[in-house]
Amino acid sequence: MTDESCVPDWEKRFRAPRVSLPEWAEDAPDRSLFVSNATGTFELYAWDRAAGTQRQVTDRPNGTTEGTLSPDGEWVWWFSDTDGDEFGVWMRQPFAGGEDVPGAPGLEPSYPAGLALGRDGTVVVGRSTDEHGTSVHVLRPRPADGPGGAGEPGEPGEPGEPVEIYRHRESAGVGGLSRDGSLLVIEHTEHGDAMHSALRVVRLDGTPVAELDDSAGGTKELGLECLGFSPAVGDSRLLVAHQRRGRWEPMLWDPLGGGTTELDFDLPGDVSAEWTPSGDALLVVHSYRARAEMYRYDLARQVLERLETPAGSVSSATARPDGSVEYLWSSAARPPQVRSTSGAVVLEPPGMRAPESVPVEDVWVEGPGGTVHALVQKPEGTGPFPTVFEVHGGPTWHDSDAFAAGPAAWVDHGYAVVRVNYRGSTGYGREWTDALRHRVGLIELEDIDAVRRWAVGSGLADPARLVLAGGSWGGYLTLLGLGTQPDVWAVGVAAVPVADYVTAYQDEMEALKALDRTLFGGTPEEVPERFRASSPLTYVERVTAPVYVSAGVNDPRCPIRQIDNYVDALERLGKTHEVYRYDAGHGSLVVEERIKQVRLEIGFAERYLPAASG
Repeated sequence: MTDESCVPDWEKRFRAPRVSLPEWAEDAPDRSLFVSNATGTFELYAWDRAAGTQRQVTDRPNGTTEGTLSPDGEWVWWFSDTDGDEFGVWMRQPFAGGEDVPGAPGLEPSYPAGLALGRDGTVVVGRSTDEHGTSVHVLRPRPADGPGGAGEPGEPGEPGEPVEIYRHRESAGVGGLSRDGSLLVIEHTEHGDAMHSALRVVRLDGTPVAELDDSAGGTKELGLECLGFSPAVGDSRLLVAHQRRGRWEPMLWDPLGGGTTELDFDLPGDVSAEWTPSGDALLVVHSYRARAEMYRYDLARQVLERLETPAGSVSSATARPDGSVEYLWSSAARPPQVRSTSGAVVLEPPGMRAPESVPVEDVWVEGPGGTVHALVQKPEGTGPFPTVFEVHGGPTWHDSDAFAAGPAAWVDHGYAVVRVNYRGSTGYGREWTDALRHRVGLIELEDIDAVRRWAVGSGLADPARLVLAGGSWGGYLTLLGLGTQPDVWAVGVAAVPVADYVTAYQDEMEALKALDRTLFGGTPEEVPERFRASSPLTYVERVTAPVYVSAGVNDPRCPIRQIDNYVDALERLGKTHEVYRYDAGHGSLVVEERIKQVRLEIGFAERYLPAASG
């Protein structure tokens, strides 16, 4: 048994049990599903609120996080892959416990492309494969009698044979079912721009009903996202996110009537929304300047009312049938909690509470493409500090004033941490997010370098002790930065990175190939100079800093072969480096494995950073 008094705070932040925001069944709101690391691995848990009981649903060596509930709350659906490779099938298990059974029998393993469950037992499954692109399949429940009933294998009410209703080479996904189960939304990118989806509503036999496509051609296409059909009986309206005014905002679309209604909330930054259970209001989440807050919008009165939350960020929220809103909140300094607008803490994880960290400070720096926002955390003492530029993944994501155990670990070891919301990040408008095309990676590094110059000039950062670090897209930018800015960085730490972009394109999952074609304007064969200019392998000879690389051997997003190519080049050139490979996919859901990785990363930096000057 571990003596907690001997465990450093940075490890406790990883080990402390956490819970996600519970999802609840539409027609059985006392039945909920959440994710927790209480056993040391992130798994799914069923929670019967009325009975006050919880039970672990999944138990797999590399963890499980993707799951949902059937509308009646009778079934937990979860996605079963192999050791984090994201390639698998949907399984289902009775809410009260029991045997796992295939959720969509007859469908071969694939990458997931959405799942929708109807009240009558209908199942809609989106699949993505390298061979065929995206397909959508409908499984009707088996009838109790009549043709295809008793004579068919399987029990009445179970999913029947899958029927394909959609297929396309470009990426797409299942958006959702209408309340009565007659309409289905498919988000698709048939126009070839994987960053900006169009919406198609179809009947369950695939018959088209309506199309909503905001694309304007060229590099100025506008995206749409499905936010869900109205939960009210007889209401066919769909809540949609659009970018018509240069940011994400919600609007209403009636695919049967054909009309759209834009909702102007006069809020800066991105705005998302979801229906309240009654269907007469919206729960609005407003993201701006690395924070997020909530509002309630009354559709009839057209009144927007702010819901009070502490300073920090709301990372997810859901409206409950009793009128309350439950939300997952945290700040950089304070660990996450599942709270309610009723004032209660909704769900407390068992065991110890994660130690607090230090708050973030906002920095605004003029960069070559506009003002760049960065978040800074400082250790005790006075600068200049050894400084880690912790680069977020995505690229369509952003760092926020939310609790993160990784940056807090660096701060505990005496490092300042700078997180840059470079061009490509969300939350700063469509033009900022869409700026990456064709000069992929190089644009983001220009913004990071602008903030680096500020950090050194302000006295925060020791220019001789700068660490470039990140995971996924952040790992990619780390390796690219070490090669294109070799005189700047003292150490590089890259987790699950893109390292050899041409080979990565060849091996990655099909949906990411589509995204890369959008970002680069073609394939490696069509625009080889762009891939070459944006590939870390191109600049490996110029790398002077010691390089640490970690990789999951089953990763479908940043596959292992292209990382091995880069590491082999480092070895051949005699560059100082270390590589750590682990048996998982794009990161690990096992707490002790994650702690091991952070320990190795910080240990590598401490070995190779020069001594403090002066």
